[in-house]
Amino acid sequence: MNEKYIAKFLPIAAAVVGALAILLWMRSGPGTPLKERMPGADRAEGAGPAASTWKWEGKVVKSTGTPANLPGAWPRFRGPNYDDIGPDTQPTLARAWPADGPPVLWRKDAGEGYAPPVIWQGRVFLMDYDREATSDALRCLSLADGQEIWRYTYPLKVKRNHGMSRTAPTVTDKGVVAMGPKCHVICVHPLTGELIWKLDLVREFNFEVPQWYAGQCPFVDGDRVILGVGGDALVIAVDLATGKILWKTPNPRQWAMTHSSIAPMDLQGRKTYVYCGSGGVAGVAADDGSILWDTTDWRISIANIPTPLPVGEGRVFLCGGYEAGSMMLRVQSAGSKATVTNLFRLKPKVYGSTQQTPILFQGHIIGVRPDPDAQLVCLGLDGKAVWESGPANRFGSGPYLMAQNLIYVMNDKGVLTLAEASLTGYKQLAQAKVLNGHDSWGPMALAGGRLLVRDMNQLACLDVAAH
Repeated sequence: MNEKYIAKFLPIAAAVVGALAILLWMRSGPGTPLKERMPGADRAEGAGPAASTWKWEGKVVKSTGTPANLPGAWPRFRGPNYDDIGPDTQPTLARAWPADGPPVLWRKDAGEGYAPPVIWQGRVFLMDYDREATSDALRCLSLADGQEIWRYTYPLKVKRNHGMSRTAPTVTDKGVVAMGPKCHVICVHPLTGELIWKLDLVREFNFEVPQWYAGQCPFVDGDRVILGVGGDALVIAVDLATGKILWKTPNPRQWAMTHSSIAPMDLQGRKTYVYCGSGGVAGVAADDGSILWDTTDWRISIANIPTPLPVGEGRVFLCGGYEAGSMMLRVQSAGSKATVTNLFRLKPKVYGSTQQTPILFQGHIIGVRPDPDAQLVCLGLDGKAVWESGPANRFGSGPYLMAQNLIYVMNDKGVLTLAEASLTGYKQLAQAKVLNGHDSWGPMALAGGRLLVRDMNQLACLDVAAH
């Protein structure tokens, strides 16, 4: 063929062949289907589904510590009665301290974080992170001297992100349940540390670990573990003895997990659980996990941390930081569903809380409102302030608890204050610096006249009993 005609018609022929190829491909149907790109799937070390290939290679390491012969227990987040108030069975607590503060019985290094300790049968349990071994570590220490009795560890790579571990275990005579920073839940024997069961929530329920890692503390209710999840379930109930999932609450709005923990609530004689997810707050039935009520009026886009606080008569007090302030809801049963009413909302300058859950005390709410004011305040259940600690008494984002009509309040820099737990006004009794580090935000634990406190890197045991 003449070279002139080839040069003229070659581009046209190539175009026709290309068009025919495209047409045949479209009519032939898909071959290997393309997968939608999921959030987190391209993270080499992220917290989403792609990072949930964790292997259960745990082990128990025994040590020489022995339990203390001391009464009392603080076996979970917020104490034995889940109210941050110690029982009256404690030894009598001191109402004044020496000039240098209550005696420090022992100090123990801890991995970076704010994970609270709990106390049971003379033992201290702490969910920790061992950076040298690149492992989560559930530690059992002696309340007497801080010496380690055992630890259960499993390998897990966790980057520093404003600390690592944030959650408190819950201990019963049937098992210690703990959640690691990337939402791995374990149950081990409280005396030996031997594994009973394990659960990878991210893998099971297809969600992402919250920003700054998990902050939820497992709630054990009798023979069940109740957890707020996200992804494929909003809340789940797990059998404490076996780890079997007993029921799952639907999550139609795809709320994500937050740092907030489950709160039990009686709804006109029916046991329910209240949980703050990323898109709102919901109440689910304890018997089957069905959603009884929910509302999107309470949402915190950054770090939803405080636990809902039921205050009676169907009311739930909610609070948060980052300009969220606080809100009081009233829930009223209406057959299989319930109605929710917003009774009032408070601005942060009246009351809010970035990290800590306030305390219900004699029909009032006591807690520390956000920086820069950071005063200890007492609110009526109508949302009106009864008293404030005053501008000279500011506490930051640290924890607080009560016992024997005393309140212990920690500030950000390890200064512990002892005050009257009163409805008439703020009365300071003593104050001392008891921690040398920073970010002393981890909730405290109190049993046997021993107060456990921590900062970012160290756990300490104080003798606060009267002598």
